[in-house]
Amino acid sequence: MIGEGALRCEFLGMMFDRWSAASVGARVADLANGQSFSYVVTPNVDHIVQLFRSQDPAHIGSYERATLCVCDSRILQRLASWSGLDLPLVRGSDLTRDLLEDVLLSGKIAVVGGDAQFHHDIAKRYPRFAWQFHQPPMGVRHNAKARTDIAEFVEASGADVIFFVIGAPQSELVCSEILERGRARGVALCVGASLAFLTGAKRRAPLWMQGASLEWLFRLATEPRRLWRRYLVDGPEIFLIWRRWQRDRSARLTAASGSSLSGYE
Repeated sequence: MIGEGALRCEFLGMMFDRWSAASVGARVADLANGQSFSYVVTPNVDHIVQLFRSQDPAHIGSYERATLCVCDSRILQRLASWSGLDLPLVRGSDLTRDLLEDVLLSGKIAVVGGDAQFHHDIAKRYPRFAWQFHQPPMGVRHNAKARTDIAEFVEASGADVIFFVIGAPQSELVCSEILERGRARGVALCVGASLAFLTGAKRRAPLWMQGASLEWLFRLATEPRRLWRRYLVDGPEIFLIWRRWQRDRSARLTAASGSSLSGYE
């Protein structure tokens, strides 16, 4: 049953949907048949750190407006567990693979991002879909015309599913703008490098490293020049963010408890 266990919980200032991976896949398939536009976000450690640093209302709102927000990080899942929260892991890479290989039988798929070789490879790997591609320039976040061009591409495509592979927070911000325009349909997924893993353009960490929350170390080893700052400088900030959130949460619970008890005086 799709709705089973579909409860939301607040963690690190973000509302997460506690759906199983199978339920998320089924929900995406339902949304793909709709006539309105919706989108799915898959926050990981890097996304949370970026949000706390920016404090940009548009940035924050792009996550709040998403139809589904699911945890894409074993580290976030573990921190949530230490806080007494059950936060299911729904990896964007696994969700993308399951959709293309098992859940979606056919349909129109659009991709925002990637180059011509990548477009050729993914279309060749999954020929049963009708593919459309848009290759935006770098710096989409600060390029209003580029964001408008993406929105118009998505609207004209009439795609059932749209994969955004231009990274965060560009993907989420553009999806929020498309939703506000109200002219598109289908469901968009902000899934980063997920399609690149399927074509072999990028390699995923071995399963044992994924299970040990060491996928970040594998990616750092394979792309050190691009990712060293994300994982060695920015990423560790998540523990400070979690400690502050935990402290504030404890204070709120204590205050609520005190307020409740005062009613019996």
